[in-house]
Amino acid sequence: MLVLLITILMLGLLVLGMPVGFAMGVAGATGLYALGGTRFLYAILDTTPLSTVGVYELVTIPMFLLMAELVLLSGVTDDLFKAAAAWLSRIRGGLAMATSVAGAGFAAICGSSTGSAATLAATTIPSMLRQGYDARLASGVVAISGTLAILIPPSVGMIVYGFMAEVSIAKLFVAGVLPGMLVMFTIILTVAILVRIDPDAAPPVQSVPMRERFRLLTGVIPTLVLFGFVTGAIYSGATTPTEASAVGAAGAFILALARGRWQFGLFAHAFRRAAMTSCMILTIILGAHIFGYFITITRLTQDIISYVAALEANRWVILLIILAGYVVLGMIMDQMAILVLTVPIVVPLVDSLGFDLIWFGVVFIIVAEIGLVTPPLGLNCFVVARYAERPLGQVFRGTFPHVIAHFMVIAILLMFPAIVLWLPSRM
Repeated sequence: MLVLLITILMLGLLVLGMPVGFAMGVAGATGLYALGGTRFLYAILDTTPLSTVGVYELVTIPMFLLMAELVLLSGVTDDLFKAAAAWLSRIRGGLAMATSVAGAGFAAICGSSTGSAATLAATTIPSMLRQGYDARLASGVVAISGTLAILIPPSVGMIVYGFMAEVSIAKLFVAGVLPGMLVMFTIILTVAILVRIDPDAAPPVQSVPMRERFRLLTGVIPTLVLFGFVTGAIYSGATTPTEASAVGAAGAFILALARGRWQFGLFAHAFRRAAMTSCMILTIILGAHIFGYFITITRLTQDIISYVAALEANRWVILLIILAGYVVLGMIMDQMAILVLTVPIVVPLVDSLGFDLIWFGVVFIIVAEIGLVTPPLGLNCFVVARYAERPLGQVFRGTFPHVIAHFMVIAILLMFPAIVLWLPSRM
């Protein structure tokens, strides 16, 4: 009963607009006080902040966020989109497909899905609308392509999952590469099907000369080198993810300087945004740990595992129920909140069922992608609607075919776990 009351308190605070980290912290502290009184609560609050955020591996979060901000500052996003658009120019709907490729490229240097969606919305939607693309098609492909940022490394979501599930962040990063490519090609295939069904949704093709394609491709090389160096260093074992994040941030800084972004104000803005986002994420993790102590002391996780074991149900049925629950939660809650709230409870259950936690983490991230583009919360759709000045309903309708395609991707990964686990097994 106490767990239910504390959970209702936390949800109530979220509905009232309290930030996620503070809501979890207040609810968890209230539960701890109810269980053990003031001295018990103070004993945990005295040590939890330092023990939670003073972990070496969490340095990756501000470093990768800084790398993303500096790459944004350098302006390579436009180059990614222009190069992809040129190479896909002979295909009807090529500009929309290029948005997916640009989204994958930007995801390789940005761990934030909403940041990726905002950048793509500002750069690609105006180009597609000027060329006569259907607004639903354009906004939908931008919203879904932005979700690649939490799947393709470096991903802040994977860092938090790895930290809370106590699995290798390096293996999670590498495990996300092939599924990320699969999702990108699924988006491209979905666009191809949509323009085949409705040719008016995309204008006739306008091919770009081969010489121009190669000229535009040179602008993408620095980004590919940066991504290849960071991911390659992690895959080869030459560096840890923490060391690679510092190298990536330094490389992005050099890239911004090399492209003439010398203004102090621009750099200060990039550093400030990275610091603010890092503080927000670390506050969420801290609040989740306080709430997690309460959950642990009540033995809720152990009780759930015992209850599920007594059901004698097929483990795949239980997994599908868990994933369906994540889809529903994604419609009403922020993905980071879902992650920090459920991982301490769900991961021990999934582990007890015999599933690989690296594989489950990648599948969970893809399920979270669906939550980013489904109503009523659908954060990426809100971002795209705001930056592109399009009606919100239009964006949601545009993402619907991609949501169906994402469910197919999840089914493929459930049937063929090797797609996720093959690269990590070769590390």
